[in-house]
Amino acid sequence: MADEVHISIEKSHGIQEPEPRYTSIGYLRHKYRDYIAEFWGTFVMIMFGDGVIAQAVLSRGVHGGQVTINLCWGIAVILGIYTAGGISGAHLNPAVTFSLAIFRKFPKNKIIGYCIAQGAGAFVASAVLYANYYHAFNDFDGGLRAITGTNASAAIFSTYPANFLTFEAAFLDEFVATAILVFGIFAINDLGNTGAGNLGPLMIGLLVMALGMAFGWQTGYAVNPARDMGPRLFAYLVYGVDVFSAGSNYFINYSLIPVFAPLFGAPIGAFLYDLFMFTGEGPLQKLFQR
Repeated sequence: MADEVHISIEKSHGIQEPEPRYTSIGYLRHKYRDYIAEFWGTFVMIMFGDGVIAQAVLSRGVHGGQVTINLCWGIAVILGIYTAGGISGAHLNPAVTFSLAIFRKFPKNKIIGYCIAQGAGAFVASAVLYANYYHAFNDFDGGLRAITGTNASAAIFSTYPANFLTFEAAFLDEFVATAILVFGIFAINDLGNTGAGNLGPLMIGLLVMALGMAFGWQTGYAVNPARDMGPRLFAYLVYGVDVFSAGSNYFINYSLIPVFAPLFGAPIGAFLYDLFMFTGEGPLQKLFQR
């Protein structure tokens, strides 16, 4: 007890405790903790998000469908946020990271590291899911992996457009959905507005669930470059190069849309929220205050 009192007195007088001495592994974990958290947060999100798609597709709808996919994707995001939120902020999405760097002072020197960690987490989660469902894949397609057709399964990993969509329409769909996503995230985290406080992870999960129900049909609502490109790169190892273009007749590979449309849409959503709603410190406040 005396030691505890002594320690509390030292802290109250501002006496700093010595820095912990790390092992080599401990030092790396400490130094790159933010990036490790983004990796595992995205990993958890993809395990549940693409896992529910795998179960629905490989069972030919017997063990899942559009409703379970939307519900589970919302829960996947919630669990990903709880995994990483207190460490890295749980961006789990390069488009979110990019928007926060522009409008919320997220350090710009961390953008690339966050994006790499998010993409790597999605890639590794896809590999784990494929290994877990390997026998189900074989039962589904007889060992002949297909991107399109009756036995298509590549959409378990990444998104593909509806046949009737033009390039411009597909881009617009992803652009609008991602703008709404980030607009909603900024609103949920704005304590100067209603704000969600500790309910933030739940509300963001519900937001993603609603996006799936409202915008999931035409392009599969990637709204996240890491969520789409990480698994697509893994799918390339299994299905071949056609995973970047199959399902579309566009003049450029469709796979660029789930990467660039969210990166353009997200800052627009952030801009609109800050322009019309946000009253805190930010780059647009000079428009309203001298």
